Amino acid sequence: MRQPAAARPRPRRRPGRKILRTALPVVLVAVIFGFALPRFASYGSAWASIDAMTWPQALLVAAAAVGSMVSSWIVICSVLPSVRLREAAAVNLGSSAVANTLPAGGALAMGVSWAMLSGWGVSTADYVLYTLVSGIWNVFARLVLPVLALLAMVTVSRPGTGLIAAAATGLALLCAMAAGFGLLLHSEPFALRAGRALQRTLAVACWFARRPPPPGAAEWLPGFRDRAAALLAARRWRITAAMAVGNLTLWLVLLACLRGVGLSQAQVPWQTSLAAFAFVRLLTVLPVTPGGIGVTELGLVGVLAANSGHRASVQVTAAVLLYRAVTYLPPIPLGAAACLAWRHAPTLFRASPRGAAQLAEITRPVPAR
Repeated sequence: MRQPAAARPRPRRRPGRKILRTALPVVLVAVIFGFALPRFASYGSAWASIDAMTWPQALLVAAAAVGSMVSSWIVICSVLPSVRLREAAAVNLGSSAVANTLPAGGALAMGVSWAMLSGWGVSTADYVLYTLVSGIWNVFARLVLPVLALLAMVTVSRPGTGLIAAAATGLALLCAMAAGFGLLLHSEPFALRAGRALQRTLAVACWFARRPPPPGAAEWLPGFRDRAAALLAARRWRITAAMAVGNLTLWLVLLACLRGVGLSQAQVPWQTSLAAFAFVRLLTVLPVTPGGIGVTELGLVGVLAANSGHRASVQVTAAVLLYRAVTYLPPIPLGAAACLAWRHAPTLFRASPRGAAQLAEITRPVPAR
């Protein structure tokens, strides 16, 4: 007699894997900050460079950081017109606080953003649409950045091998992703085949994870295809512009930090800073550590301080640490405050009925003739 499904014992979870997934990022961050970065400059000398900044320079860095933060909220509003700027701020800050502090916090961050958005009336289908479209556009932006940086570097010097390789990799992946995404949106047979491939991939992944595969995964992509095509037909330029501004303002924070600690255009051209920024953004597509901490700092310092003297290395290290401080740390307390306000003062947040109706109208399936 078969044992009922409810009474079947669940497969044992291996705590060693969880400990390893948690320990590896911690060890990597400790090695980078404890041994790798001090080889470029001591933290004391880097702090001295930051402390020497004037108030106008500090205000410029703060203004650039605030502009970058607000631009990421605008990206959310561009994909979800039912969400106002204050709700987008709460979602972005709350999810960023989780992603920046916890190992494998990306999955938990998605849970936080889903909990908030669903409470404001965003449906599951709209949330999946928002997550996938914004994620795909973010990857597109990271892939195209090295190509733009390579074109900019040609105007000042001969690009390095690393940048050329990054640009070639980014361009190849961009073309492949763009072609695949275009086929997914415009070819129903391709969408059906991709859906079946997704079902098989999830089955294999769930077998390794010892979990049952989700039912009906093969139907996800065709449904997503119809809604994504309708959304992009109506708002693709707005989404693209918002994503471009988001990446541009984040790079401007780095540039403001470089100029703030006293590095001139002759020492670190803006083209070089863009190349370093593009290389690290491509490097951190897969988050090895929470928020890319450690990996981002080492990558930026390694590229910007290459073949420079001791004083320039100190200033570069100071600028990168300042850049990461003003972009990585503020979302943590602000996100905690946003989560508390969402839980205890729900009247502060609500979805826009007009925007919800607009999104429903945009993504409404077109009946077949």
